[in-house]
Amino acid sequence: MPRISKDTGHQTVLTTFEVTPGTCQDVLDLLTAAYREVISNQPGFIAAGLHVNDAQTRIANYSQWRAREDFQAMLRTEEMRARNRHINGLCKGFEPVMYDVVAVF
Repeated sequence: MPRISKDTGHQTVLTTFEVTPGTCQDVLDLLTAAYREVISNQPGFIAAGLHVNDAQTRIANYSQWRAREDFQAMLRTEEMRARNRHINGLCKGFEPVMYDVVAVF
């Protein structure tokens, strides 16, 4: 199991999805399929986790990549562009934001 570390040059991406209780499971299913079928096989992918709040109105996705360019290349593939359009249609919106790990506890 990969460990979170600040001593790497890895790129951390946090993506939040605003959903409804009626679409939450659908979006989770689409994200799970995307990770199993496409994302986890992309160059530079390290690990990811999906998280859901109790009200099922937000999904948070934590992922780590070898480099920023690897994450960006994955987003640019035709497969992921199509999948993201589908996911976006079920959400009120989603936004991936890149971060650097500065402390680990």
